[in-house]
Amino acid sequence: MASKLIRIASYEAENKLELSLRQAFDLLESKLRLPFPLTIPNPQEYSHLNQAILFGVLIEPHFAKIHIKHLHAIVIDGYQLFLNLLVGIVNELYGKLADSVKDQLIWVTKEMIDVSAVDIDSLLVCLLRQIVGADFSDGNLWLCFELVSLCLSKWDCLLQEEPLVLTSALYTFLRLLADHCRVVSNPKLEMLRQVEIEFCVKMLREQFCLSLKIGRDLVRLLQDLVHVPEFKSIWKDLVLNPSEFRTADFSDISQLYCTRTSSRYFLLRITPEMETQLRFLLTHVMLGSQKRYQTWFAKKFLLGPERESLVVDIVRFICCAHHPSNEIIQSNIIPRWAVIGWLLKYCRKNYIEANGKLALFYDWLFFNEKVDNIMNIEPAMLLMVCSLPKYIDFTHSLLEFLLLLVDNYDLDHKNIIVGGVSSAFNTLFQKGVVHSLDVLTHCDGLSPSIRERLQNLLLNSQGKVPKDLLPVDLPGHSMQSLSLPDVSCMGSPTPSPKEQLICEGEDGLSTRAVVASVPVLDNSVITSTLNDVSGDNEVDAIERLVENIGEMIKESYTRGLQTLEDILLKIVNQCNQRPTSNTICSEDLLSKIANEFESNGYQLFTSLGSLPDIVERDDEIGSATALITRTFIFSQHERIQEILLLWTRNGFPVGARLLSYASRLAYEAYAAGCLGNSVAVANVSESGMPLLAYHFDGYFNFLNRRKGDSSETFVSASEMNEKSIANLVDSAFTAYRCFLLSSRTILHKETDTFPSKLLFSDLKDCSDWKRIRKKNLFCNIFCYLSNLSISEEGIIRLLIEKLDYADLTEMQFEIGLKKFSLFGDNPKLIFHLIKNSLNWNCLEQHKFWGLVRSELSVSEVQVEKIILEFFCSGEIDVNLSAIAVGGLLTLCSSCAPTPELVSTIVSLPNNLFQDFAAAALATWAASNTSMLFDSLTEFAEKLKNKSADSTFLNSTEIGINQSAILWLLNYFNAQGMNASNVFSNFCPNI
Repeated sequence: MASKLIRIASYEAENKLELSLRQAFDLLESKLRLPFPLTIPNPQEYSHLNQAILFGVLIEPHFAKIHIKHLHAIVIDGYQLFLNLLVGIVNELYGKLADSVKDQLIWVTKEMIDVSAVDIDSLLVCLLRQIVGADFSDGNLWLCFELVSLCLSKWDCLLQEEPLVLTSALYTFLRLLADHCRVVSNPKLEMLRQVEIEFCVKMLREQFCLSLKIGRDLVRLLQDLVHVPEFKSIWKDLVLNPSEFRTADFSDISQLYCTRTSSRYFLLRITPEMETQLRFLLTHVMLGSQKRYQTWFAKKFLLGPERESLVVDIVRFICCAHHPSNEIIQSNIIPRWAVIGWLLKYCRKNYIEANGKLALFYDWLFFNEKVDNIMNIEPAMLLMVCSLPKYIDFTHSLLEFLLLLVDNYDLDHKNIIVGGVSSAFNTLFQKGVVHSLDVLTHCDGLSPSIRERLQNLLLNSQGKVPKDLLPVDLPGHSMQSLSLPDVSCMGSPTPSPKEQLICEGEDGLSTRAVVASVPVLDNSVITSTLNDVSGDNEVDAIERLVENIGEMIKESYTRGLQTLEDILLKIVNQCNQRPTSNTICSEDLLSKIANEFESNGYQLFTSLGSLPDIVERDDEIGSATALITRTFIFSQHERIQEILLLWTRNGFPVGARLLSYASRLAYEAYAAGCLGNSVAVANVSESGMPLLAYHFDGYFNFLNRRKGDSSETFVSASEMNEKSIANLVDSAFTAYRCFLLSSRTILHKETDTFPSKLLFSDLKDCSDWKRIRKKNLFCNIFCYLSNLSISEEGIIRLLIEKLDYADLTEMQFEIGLKKFSLFGDNPKLIFHLIKNSLNWNCLEQHKFWGLVRSELSVSEVQVEKIILEFFCSGEIDVNLSAIAVGGLLTLCSSCAPTPELVSTIVSLPNNLFQDFAAAALATWAASNTSMLFDSLTEFAEKLKNKSADSTFLNSTEIGINQSAILWLLNYFNAQGMNASNVFSNFCPNI
């Protein structure tokens, strides 16, 4: 049956919304005719009536007024249900609606305005969003005309009831006018332009106070219309005569500049279908796989002589209305900056490209950290940085455009713009979006004039310019190159901004390119620093390096790291060459190192919970903390350990940082296929695992620098294999274990703190960090630190608290595969843990027993000992022990009915939970009947012979559980068997 509401092809499935409306109409059609029933409908009938009436209004224009009167008669919710149905039709079906239905849709919208229906503003906004920008088809122009006419005809009502809808309409029609006024050869547009101009001028002249709610983007929209006479006068008054608007709170255009535009306005120029496709692209499509999605999107929405002007609206939407979660930012999903780069490259007309760049940078011009969102300005910065060096011309054009805006956008308010752009750069640096502004200010590929203008901008701003934290123009290294997605050249995957790439150095060898978060240590600088002090006494040389480290940090963060590495290696090398009674690195010197870094904006061993939740600002890679951690792991030297213990004594969370580093290293090594899988070790730097690559590179640097000028051959990546990488991971946890033991001996000797308690403390700090992979953290400690973690109540309870059900299920799989153990093989320790768990809350106990069952069902632990100990402990409480007893029963069902286990179950005491033994036997009878009765027979024979060979009890002392005997009796009777022979063996003990 052909639909009267929508146009669909024969092969298309029926739309559920249309089907529900049609079925309601067919069911109630007789009740929609006069006279109407006088009964009051129940909620379900009311819902169906609303559906039927709406369908009738849309497909029966000649009965529309009758249907609306019927609606007025029954309405009990302020028309909210009816409006929600209308909104659903507009959002889901508008493009498929028949023309006559669209006419009725506008008519019924006007009716709803007249009765001030609840949520009428939502319906009007949905209709405004159906207007497609730069689309000059008859249907689209008709919708423009109808909606702008509606706004004028219902002006008073809307102004009184829903004034903010008028601001949405103003934003929409100002933006549409920019396209409509560029086309002069289309007679259909003339009348539409006049009506649009009439409405917009009316809003700006009569309701300027309301228009101000749009914010700074109102200025951007008016700029495109300054050539239109009616708007030229408005622009003149806006700039020169603000009092003409008769708004007491408005005295200068700068007030608009400082008002951020709400993201809801940017949604107005993106149709719901376009929004859905863009959000899918930005939340599901992997970087490198986007070509077909972008090609489809371009053909669907951007194909047409004028349609590319939509790029401006899409850029504003991506910057200001789509803010990805941290999970997506840290993944390999195509980032926002890459999509924006593709869109700007797509522009063929210069004025559209310029407007697209303005849309990208507009919030930069007036940025105020207290008002604006850093996510609005982040894409532009990453687009400029990540285009280097391969697309340096693109970076150059963007930076040049930004500087032109600073110099020319508004000369009368240039101070505001300079402050805004400077604040944007400064905030992006401080929040860790980039680790240095040097990537732009010292990029040799950019023209000297651009670099000079940028440096002057930053130096002359009110905010002090942060020192360079990351020189990227070091010899033999380059900034990471990222391919901009382009519809014309997208055959090969585009690498992620987080990936570590391999680039060719001057010597022809592959060297790891760097992301802005990973400083590269220049060996030439290191060598010169070492040579400067080679002739001095080693202790004096170290002290001199410590004295100079502050100046090195101020010069550049990288030089500071190089000096710190020199200090650490000199300590290791000197102590290896000859013992010394001198204090190599006193507490004062260590305090100076920490203070110098802190005075330059970096705190050593920051607590994990205080680290910024931004993937580009990764403190575990390329930082001073990471460098110290890495050096200690490589050397495991007592002097470096003493340094860490001194910092621990001063309140630095060194242990937690060491544990986090080791755990992440293990995770990345496993994820990269370096543990247990065949791997090309030379390609570790390409693995997309940044810490593994950082640790790997540091390992070679450490070994080779310790060899110094000796004749030994330098170590290279080719000498590494899978076992070597596994040893690197092992050594990280070994170093942490050594640190714990020393920490206990030196720092906690008076309190007699066990290492497992120190591990628990560090583990708790780590698990509170949002970015850490908690499941991998716990798995790693049970793999590599089993002697400190197995059957430790605090650690297991923390694991249960921090992991969700999905992680716990994955962990149960790994336990079942015997990758690690949580409980070990000591039944007494396990029983003690079970006994303590009786005081946990119910949720914790259920999670705990899931883990117990997963491990003990595949382990060699004698489960029968644990069960007997539990039921014979005399401390069973029917309420406290219920979950544990259920867990033991489930555990029994997971274990095979061995003679030892069956004999224990049959001989359990007759106290609380009397049916436990019968339930266990019944479970085995269903799953493993043969083995159960073999075990029962063996047990019966031992009783008959009064053998003392029972593993747990002397047979003369065995009492048979009553529920077990009753179950056996019932079972044999049900099977039609004579149980007398079997029971004769049990009789003395029953």
